[in-house]
Amino acid sequence: MIIKKLRLQRGWSQEQLSLLSGLSTRTIQRIEKGQNPGLESLKSLAAVFETSVAILQEEPDMNTEFSVSIEERLAFERVRKIKDFYQHLIKYCMVVPILFAINFITSPGYVWAFWPMLGWGIGLAAHGIKVFSVIQLFGPDWEKRQVEKQLNRKL
Repeated sequence: MIIKKLRLQRGWSQEQLSLLSGLSTRTIQRIEKGQNPGLESLKSLAAVFETSVAILQEEPDMNTEFSVSIEERLAFERVRKIKDFYQHLIKYCMVVPILFAINFITSPGYVWAFWPMLGWGIGLAAHGIKVFSVIQLFGPDWEKRQVEKQLNRKL
C-alpha cells in the first residue's frame, strides 16, 4: 500500500512507475495489491522514490507520513468500483455485437440476441446506478435517519 500511496502522491500511473523503475506493470499491480516484492524490485522502487528499501518494507502505521487514511482507502475503493464498472461496460460493448453477428449468421429469421443484450443491459444499468449512486433509496442519509429514529424511540 505504501508503494501505491507514493505513486499517487507523485501523480504517476502504474505504467509510468513501471517505465521509471524497470519493473513490469503487472509486478507493480501485484505489489500494490499486497504481494511481497523481491529485493531487486524493492531496490528499483526505492531508487525511483528516492527512499530506502527499509522504509518501503515497513508496515505503514498511523504515525508514519506514508500511512493511508480512511478517506484515501475509501477513495481507492471508489476508484476500483468505477474501474470495474467501465470494464463491465467495455465487455458488454464488445460481446453484444458478436452475439448479433452469431445470431444473423445462424438464424437470421429470429433475433434472439436481443434477449441477452436486454438482460445484460439491465444488469449493467444496475451496476452503474450502484457505482455512481444515481438512486439512493437506502443510502447513508436513509441509514442516518433510521438510526436517529431508533435512538429517539429509546429515549
